[in-house]
Amino acid sequence: VGKAGREQEHDAEAEAAFSNFLGDQSACCSAGPRPPRLVASNPRVGVAMGKAGKGTGSFGKRRNKSHTLCNRCGRRSYHIQKGRCSYCGFPSAKIRGYNMTLKSQRRKTTGTGRMRYLKTMPRRFSVWNTWS
Repeated sequence: VGKAGREQEHDAEAEAAFSNFLGDQSACCSAGPRPPRLVASNPRVGVAMGKAGKGTGSFGKRRNKSHTLCNRCGRRSYHIQKGRCSYCGFPSAKIRGYNMTLKSQRRKTTGTGRMRYLKTMPRRFSVWNTWS
């Protein structure tokens, strides 16, 4: 057998082997061999919401609230597990405050709220009021 005959025999054997391989899978699908299955026990395997960082992909996982509304200041600063407001210090009797910045002092100072008692003080101690 010459060189051309050997090549034809080799090609015929390869085609027969390939047709046998496809013959087993042609019953279920014609797309070829299946990709390996993903293991469900590993949460990192599968479709991710983004890269593993602090950005866009991570924001989809944020569904638990650590802070809720405070009864005293009304802000969303009351820590549920600690039971303390990070803004005003509730349930402490004293309002939480540190002299860190002028702007924070300006926001919380006297005159920024209702002043239920202090707004009557000028009338009580005016010159025209006679206490006799």
